[in-house]
Amino acid sequence: MQQNNETPLAQTEIPALYDSLAPIYDSWAFFTESKSRKRAIELSGLRDGEAVLEVAVGTGLMFDQIVRRNPHGKNLGIDLSAGMLQKARERLARNAGGHYELRKGSALDLHVKDESIDLLMNSYMFDLLSSKDTDTALDEFVRVLKAGGRMVVVNMTHGRNRASRVYEVLSRRFPRKAGGCRAVQLADTIAQHGFEIDSVEYLQQCLFPSEIIAARKAMRP
Repeated sequence: MQQNNETPLAQTEIPALYDSLAPIYDSWAFFTESKSRKRAIELSGLRDGEAVLEVAVGTGLMFDQIVRRNPHGKNLGIDLSAGMLQKARERLARNAGGHYELRKGSALDLHVKDESIDLLMNSYMFDLLSSKDTDTALDEFVRVLKAGGRMVVVNMTHGRNRASRVYEVLSRRFPRKAGGCRAVQLADTIAQHGFEIDSVEYLQQCLFPSEIIAARKAMRP
């Protein structure tokens, strides 16, 4: 299924919205997103010594785990929201080891070298993007990944029962309170951008429906 072209909020509104949500985001994420993030790490095949990029790092919930598992590698996390990045820096400051960098940045223009990344992680970002911006971000992801490089993407998706579809209703009626997200299904779109899909999983936590896609950049012929 193709994602809805219409996003509830303009991209220019997202940084300020997530700055305001940063103080409470971890509580929401614990109850609705923690299992999906854990599964994403499991599917990533992360190996110590790799170059890892997390786009939309948020408060560092996943990034902290990446750095702990990759103490001898290169770990870069970017986010549009200064407030979320500050929370991530506070969390990572408690992580004594590891090499990492956190900086403000956009998925639409990564400022990362071509074919320099082994593993790219991304969670709960594409459900904020229009179709046009989704294409741009995926083109950037392809550009920075090495041939055969891996990617794991997590998004809010369409609920599979009536109760879980309550989040879609809330996102339409109260887009700011829902973080500006909407339900998407991205496997077909990702495949159209030069990725081979390894797996697509559905995970529901506190009725919140998430899609977890593991893929890899296609090798050159």
